[in-house]
Amino acid sequence: MEQVSQYLDGERDYTLIKGGTGPLVYPAAHVYIYSGLHWLTNGGRNILLAQIIFGGLYLSTLALVMACYRAAKAPPYVFPLLILSKRLHSLFVLRLFNDCFAVAALFLAIYAYQKRLWTIGSIVYSFGVGIKMSLLLAAPAYILGFPFLRANLVGYLSRAFEFSRQFLFKWTVNWRFLGEKTFQSRELAYGLVVCHLSQLLLFIGYRWTRPSGLSTLAIAKTIFDPLPLQAQQQILRRITPSFVLTSILSSMILGLLFARSLHYQFYAYIAWSSPFLLWRSGLHPVLVYFVWAAQEWAWNIYPSTNISSMIVVGCLAIQVLGVWWGTKDDFADMKTKEVADSKIDPSTAQKHEAATTEPT
Repeated sequence: MEQVSQYLDGERDYTLIKGGTGPLVYPAAHVYIYSGLHWLTNGGRNILLAQIIFGGLYLSTLALVMACYRAAKAPPYVFPLLILSKRLHSLFVLRLFNDCFAVAALFLAIYAYQKRLWTIGSIVYSFGVGIKMSLLLAAPAYILGFPFLRANLVGYLSRAFEFSRQFLFKWTVNWRFLGEKTFQSRELAYGLVVCHLSQLLLFIGYRWTRPSGLSTLAIAKTIFDPLPLQAQQQILRRITPSFVLTSILSSMILGLLFARSLHYQFYAYIAWSSPFLLWRSGLHPVLVYFVWAAQEWAWNIYPSTNISSMIVVGCLAIQVLGVWWGTKDDFADMKTKEVADSKIDPSTAQKHEAATTEPT
């Protein structure tokens, strides 16, 4: 609220906006949302009203999450896990983090995508990045920051989307077991980036682009030479609500697994992703509940310990590896030539089919 007060007083240079918690490091939509809360709660003094607002946000987001799960045909036994997280309740109604608004935007975007409302989904998703860059779709969100861009372009981009930020060891939830020296090392930072990028390439090449029936290179070529309408419609029919939810949540968890540092508020993205991904992994329901409980326990340990941080990383790794394995047969019966025949000659189609063969 100290930071928002400075914005309401007319300050637009991001590098000059700061408060008791430090400098302003979130994008413009965060400022606009908390400006509204500043007005509603009498400058942040009416904490009870703020908690009621966040309680309503929690219930609304929970309803959205359940709608996404239902559209993806998740089994009933995973739904109780959506409401049992003590840490998630704390994030919403006690801590009042901006991640609560960001995760609400994430699932609203997912629901729009599941309903094939692509433009609406992209707008909502971009607005979510304007709250916090954890949603990783930065470019469209720059529009929201126009007033700050005019005042100090470099200052806004360097603070709101700061990728070189140095994290404090005492707050980390995930890599504490490595020790402070390793945690602060550049080798770890670069190693995590390499691991993240390599896993992204694997998922893009062999999971997230499967509905197209084309190789990653062939998909890239369609940017300049689009597929005919019939082929696009065939691909569109394969993009099911389950595929949408699996792809977006697995991308989120993959990024969190290799994150430089996770703080407690990041559990807002994990708590409602894990039940679905654990189910998609093909684990027995008992194991789904066991992994969920272990993860919940670890995120409720404060401050984090070597054991709790190992469990945090281990549970994320189980979800990433599990969803890779659990989705290995998705679209397995789809023939590449169904798309290729509408655009490509038989010899080229064979090359595309070979390019999409999954490595063993």
